[in-house]
Parts: sequence; structure tokens; C-alpha cells
Amino acid sequence: MGLRPLAERYADRLPLSKGAQIVSLGEGGTPLLHAPRIGSRVGAEVFLKWEGANPTGSFKDRGMTVAVSQALADGARAVVCASTGNTAASAAAYAARAGLEAVILQPEGAVTRGKLAQARAVGATVEVRPSFEQALEEARELEARGTHVLVNSLNPLRLEGQKTAAFEIVEEMGSAPDIVALPYGGGGNVCAYALGFREEGAGMPRLVAGEAANRGGTVASAIRISEPAHAEEAQRAVEESGGEVVPLADGAILEAWRLLAREEGVFCEPSSAAGLAALLAKPPGDGRVVCVITGHGLKDPDAVE
Repeated sequence: MGLRPLAERYADRLPLSKGAQIVSLGEGGTPLLHAPRIGSRVGAEVFLKWEGANPTGSFKDRGMTVAVSQALADGARAVVCASTGNTAASAAAYAARAGLEAVILQPEGAVTRGKLAQARAVGATVEVRPSFEQALEEARELEARGTHVLVNSLNPLRLEGQKTAAFEIVEEMGSAPDIVALPYGGGGNVCAYALGFREEGAGMPRLVAGEAANRGGTVASAIRISEPAHAEEAQRAVEESGGEVVPLADGAILEAWRLLAREEGVFCEPSSAAGLAALLAKPPGDGRVVCVITGHGLKDPDAVE
């Protein structure tokens, strides 16, 4: 037998209703991989938190197990999200597992084939809107009507689930690392890591968040979000940690993406390499660094030349 469901392992640290039926696909417990070649490039001991090993191939599963479990406990019949792809794939899968309807509102031209296939394969209703911002607005309207539970990261249960990655890092390393580098799209995951390390009480690492310089038109589709939903909270978390937000050209993100694959054997989607791109742009020089790799490369196979 494998690990217990994530929401059971951390039951005393998650705000789920007592007796809630846990909707799980085996999320969490993802590898922390030593990356010596990348470490030599940035002058530090580097580890990769490989979130592409989650059931639907991204970190979103950590939060979705909690959000969908609570939706089921509350008697919901349907969930809704706006998504550039990874949230959609996760929401659709966990909704199917729970026996709930899933409605996915996606921005036109922003979702890769792999992610769209995941959502459709498990029976979600997928509709296209002109932009992510419009898709999110309509998703929130459905929530306000009381017909659907919103499972975007505006649902605080999503971040509660995602904070567990910080718990796992401390458990495996014995203490918090000096730096955590990760991609910055909507900002929810930045906030979730800050929450997790704060609750763990093992010290707050410097948070280095790599964002696309051209947010609205980046090749890194998973972070192609012009108006981050958690912008203020994410900026505050970064500043309080002593870290920084690093704007990145697409070329820098793609170079980091290729480096992960060719030097460490980790095939991720381009957006997932934004944290590493930020490290390469501003090498730490020493210390222990965890670079969060958020999604699997099979999410975006067309990116491979």
C-alpha cells in the first residue's frame, strides 16, 4: 500500500469538515530530487520538488483534493473553474472521482492539447471565453448563484492543500531550505508555500518567483495571466521573505526548460521552468535551494522542437 491520501495525512492541519469523505487520486508525496548539475551552475545545493508526479501531472492536485472533498461534504452537485489548463485538468478529474459535474471556462488560444484532452476525457463541460479574466468573472458569477462551487485558487481550500508541499520539503530536508524558487502565474502557489512554511515553524525561506515579462503573450501558457488573482498577497509574501519577483523573457524560460530536461532528465512544461530561470538569472551563490517544478512536460508536447 502507498501513502494515505494527502488530506488524511495532514488532517489536523487542513480545515475540512469532520467526517468529510476524502476525494483522492493519490496526490502528494512527490519526489525531492537532487540536481547537482544545475547546482554547479548557480553555486548552491539544488533540489527539484517534482510536482509533475501528481496524478494529473501538476501541483494543482494538492489543493483540488481538499476543495472537492469539502464541496462534496457540503452537498454540491457541480464545480466550476477558469483555467489555462492545469486547474481544469485537476478539477475535472477530482470532480469525476467525486461524481460531480465540472464546468471549465478556458481562455481562447491559451490551453495546450494535453491539458484540454485531460479535461474532456473525464467528462467535463469545456467552454471558451476571450480571456482568462472574463472566464474567471463568469466562474465567479456561477458561484454567486449557488449552483457551482468555485475551485480556482480564490477558494481558500485550494491554498490550504497546496501548502502541504512546504510540509513535505521540511520533512525530507529536516529544516526549511534557504531559497524556494517557483513560477508565478496567478500567485496562489507563492502564497501557499508562504503559508505552509509559516505554519511549519521551521523558518521562512527566501521566495524567488519567476514571472513572464510579457504576461499576456508568453509561450509559457500556464502562467499566461495578465492580472494575477493573488498579486497583492504574493508580492507581500515575497517581500516578507526577503525574496524577489524576477521578470523573465520567453527565451530565458525556454532555456531553463531545456536545461532541466537535458541535464537532469526532468521533462516539464515550459512554464514550470520559470523558477529555475529566475535562479539562473540571479544565481544565489550558496545555500540550499528548492526549485519547484510545477507540471509535467506531457501537458504541452507541442513545445518540443
